[in-house]
Amino acid sequence: MAFNRKQKLRDNIEAIRTAFILDREQRTATTEERAILQRYCGFGGLKCILNPAKELTDAVRWAKSDLELFAPTVELHRLIRENSNDETEYKRFVDSLKASVLTAFYTPKEITDTLADVLADYSVRPTRMLEPSAGVGVFVDSVLRHSPGADVMAFEKDLLTGTILRHLYPDKKMRTCGFEKIERPFNNYFDLAMSNIPFGDIAVFDAEFEKSGSFGRRSAQKAIHNYFFLKGLDAVRNGGIVAFITSQGVLNSSKTSVRNELFSQANLVSAIRLPNNLFTDNAGTEVGSDLIVLQKNLSKKEMSQDERLMTVIQTDTKTALTDNAYFIHHPERIVHTTAKLDTDPYGKPAMVYLHEGKTAGIAGDLRRMLDEDFHYRLAMRLYSGTIRQAGTEERVAVQKEMERPAIKLETVPPAQAVETPTEKPQSAEEKPEIEPRPKYSAGVQLTLLDLWGMTEEVSQPKTAKKKKTAKKESPARRVTPKSQVQTTQNVTAVPTASTPKNVTENKEAKADSAAKPADPDDIYAKLDWETNPPINGFYEMMMGLTPERRKELRELARQHNEKQENRTVATVTPEVPREHPRQEKTQPEVAATPAATAAPPEAVATSLFPDIEPEKPKEEVVDLTPRAYHRTPEMHLREGSLVTDWGRHNIGYLKDITPYGATFQPLDLKGYQKEKALQYVLLRDAYERLYRYESNLHEANVQWREHLNTCYDEFVMRYGNLNAKQNVKLVMMDAGGRDILSLERVKNGKFVKADIFERPVSFAVESHANVGSPEEALSASLNKFGTVDLDYMREITDSTAEELLTALQGRIYYNPLVTGYEIKDRFIAGNVIEKAERIEAWIGDNPENERMPEVKQALEALKDAEPPRIAFEDLDFNFGERWIPTGVYAAYMSRLFDTEVKIAYSASMDEFSVACSHKNFKIWDEFCVKGYYRSYDGMHLLKHALHNTCPDMMKSIGKDEHGNDIKVRDSEGIQLANAKIDEIRNGFSEWLEEQSPQFKERLTTMYNRKFNCFVRPKYDGSHQTFPDLNLKGLASRGIRSVYPSQMDCVWMLKQNGGGICDHEVGTGKTLIMCIAAHEMKR
Repeated sequence: MAFNRKQKLRDNIEAIRTAFILDREQRTATTEERAILQRYCGFGGLKCILNPAKELTDAVRWAKSDLELFAPTVELHRLIRENSNDETEYKRFVDSLKASVLTAFYTPKEITDTLADVLADYSVRPTRMLEPSAGVGVFVDSVLRHSPGADVMAFEKDLLTGTILRHLYPDKKMRTCGFEKIERPFNNYFDLAMSNIPFGDIAVFDAEFEKSGSFGRRSAQKAIHNYFFLKGLDAVRNGGIVAFITSQGVLNSSKTSVRNELFSQANLVSAIRLPNNLFTDNAGTEVGSDLIVLQKNLSKKEMSQDERLMTVIQTDTKTALTDNAYFIHHPERIVHTTAKLDTDPYGKPAMVYLHEGKTAGIAGDLRRMLDEDFHYRLAMRLYSGTIRQAGTEERVAVQKEMERPAIKLETVPPAQAVETPTEKPQSAEEKPEIEPRPKYSAGVQLTLLDLWGMTEEVSQPKTAKKKKTAKKESPARRVTPKSQVQTTQNVTAVPTASTPKNVTENKEAKADSAAKPADPDDIYAKLDWETNPPINGFYEMMMGLTPERRKELRELARQHNEKQENRTVATVTPEVPREHPRQEKTQPEVAATPAATAAPPEAVATSLFPDIEPEKPKEEVVDLTPRAYHRTPEMHLREGSLVTDWGRHNIGYLKDITPYGATFQPLDLKGYQKEKALQYVLLRDAYERLYRYESNLHEANVQWREHLNTCYDEFVMRYGNLNAKQNVKLVMMDAGGRDILSLERVKNGKFVKADIFERPVSFAVESHANVGSPEEALSASLNKFGTVDLDYMREITDSTAEELLTALQGRIYYNPLVTGYEIKDRFIAGNVIEKAERIEAWIGDNPENERMPEVKQALEALKDAEPPRIAFEDLDFNFGERWIPTGVYAAYMSRLFDTEVKIAYSASMDEFSVACSHKNFKIWDEFCVKGYYRSYDGMHLLKHALHNTCPDMMKSIGKDEHGNDIKVRDSEGIQLANAKIDEIRNGFSEWLEEQSPQFKERLTTMYNRKFNCFVRPKYDGSHQTFPDLNLKGLASRGIRSVYPSQMDCVWMLKQNGGGICDHEVGTGKTLIMCIAAHEMKR
């Protein structure tokens, strides 16, 4: 079926109208409404929306072939404007539609169903699907037929199309934004990414790509189709499928860096060139496109032969045709029935492929090719996850080894309590989320726990969690799981034969470590900021500590640890040495404990004096496992924001924030510090919620402001000011901590509450305090409403309307054209002649109006302000001026040429056109200039005279070696032409002097009404008193008073809500700005 533009435009309008109705009524679409929404086809084939269509008069600017679409386009604009909140939103909708014209070519349903069916035939039924350029979700619909429970995330940048998409799939994650907005947590997340992606040299900014060390990723930002491929490949998990329909620019580009980047981490599954008439029925356009299917493979080592072919471009020297080598070697992978050499949309040579079977025939051939490619290339074991990455089997084996029951306890030195295969290289997939902290042989290291005054021994949970073996652990910090203790209670401790060797290796390792003492400050330089960014501002604070301060903190930590050690000296179980994780330096080397002297495990748990030894309280074990945040993050929360979990039991921070949730990372805070952090979160949330409410609604919230004051007062009472030294570190740990510090300001050397604790700061608060004079009331009315509001002025002055009008006589006038009062500076400004004529017409139509005295007073003021009339003798008329009617020029030229001359002027082109009834001797000879190549008669020179230009005349001075004329400018001919043109122009003024007085009067009136009718506004600020201005302080700087020009400028700024003070240097512009700012605030 051929593309019917009028019908498609009608379908789009009805779909947009239905979407607006569903938005307004806040409900889901019915079956009939879903059918209307699904008929939406975008505006890729409807370029008519780029033409102006706001008014009916815009039709003259449309091409004849598009005029049948003018009325529906006007209806579309009217529909969008009626359903927009304001002009700004209307413009956003229209601009979004116009921007989609270049890329909105929707894929036929038969093609998407074919691709989804073949994927399903090979058991690719995704649980997580990504659609980066969804349109109305035709790919989503095809996938959901086979996987109805799939978790779908779709992106659509166009605002109206995104609205339709949301109503078609209300239970899926439909996002109206660009694909580049996808969050990092969705990397390696999806099973399938399938779409018809946009194409073109449209640049996309992505911070991750910009900072990438790969040239291919950086260059992919310059073309949107290249960017979508690499970004989509990032989003799918290992083994996931990327199936994109894209332009031939991806494979035919001479820049191979992007393709090399693609095939370095993905296997080619299928590459099929689609015919140019694929989008003819849906979008009315013919464009070449490719279907590329990739399978992500992070353990890939080399490219296959076909993949290497896809990175090569070949050019035919005879036809200048450039094509991808893969399709040259595999022409059977091109869906077509006919082919011919033609050009692409950019005019370059290209093969044009067509399929006579229309969409159904294309779908049939595509299914056959996809089935063949999937059969030979799709790695189902990789997709299902049964193929492990390099190093995965080692990780699994080590994990199983760790899970075996231990058979020895306390008989092996700490260095070999857990044997970790550290000599094996660690693959990229095994990289821990937070890199292991390096071991140091000297000094006590400062950790996050040291800032809270706790030792790491206290902070360790009692139950050890399973960790990846790739993470290195300090031997002394190893804690035996409970399961291992239970297993080894009845086993005799016997040292193994390998003990001496291990002890020797341990001693040698310690000797090497002691020989090369590490700098304790290196710990801050070795932190991995990419994988360990948890607490905002913490690392910056630590990096900012001076070496002396860090040394002091380490000494305090060492003294604290010594006190802890002294408390345990009196223990009655000396057979079991107690481990001190942070004291490797102070403890001597511990040899292997012989089996004969090893105390049985029962002795560890038995006390010699059970009756008098107090029972130690059990420490609360904090679960530090990251988990899902219990609700959708509020608007003010971002990466690194401190939050509380369910029931406010734990404090932590957020990471991996998306519109659908976030990850809560608990922090091991206890006691005083935990209570302080909880109170801080309450205070921050109270501030953010209050500010967001008032800034959005412009309405004060008294209850929330009281809550904010309560939270702040409680925090200050218990812990001191927010900006106090002991609290700044905690506040700066929060991502929004800097904003919270601004809740306090310094006054007289002390921290006091900011303005938000007393009043709203996101909008101006109305003040009903009485003003001092009618002039100030007038200024307040202008600042608030932009007009003269007598009712408001009466409220703030306690004066009657008559008293105000009497006091402001000469400053405000009643304007019947706007049915209200206007200030003098606005009323007596602009085209006062036209305004006076309109008021005179109003008086004639309303002779009995009660406001007639005020209207006549205003009319008199306008007439007094009219500029003095300029007489005919003072005017300078130039031939060709646009304001003079063309009939005047025609009359003059008819007399000059002795024949009827017609002259017309096109304002849009700013060009005159001339014609005559017949040419005579004056045109052919008297006003004719003969050049070397052609003659310029009087009519040609007349047109140049009207435009005040000169003909560009050339002549030949010989022949070149090829027999062509050597051309130069004909200076003599140009001078002669200029002389004839000046004769025509100068004669016009003389001809005007010969005309009748009535003609001169009409021409003079026409000039005065058009140009001599404007009055610039005069701002009189002499009435201002500036109550808070300290004239004595100004006198010390040589300023004894405010100049009248400064007063007038301040009055102008106050009336207009701002302006430009374009005064000369040294006239006091700085003082003007200071006074105006204070007056406007007052």
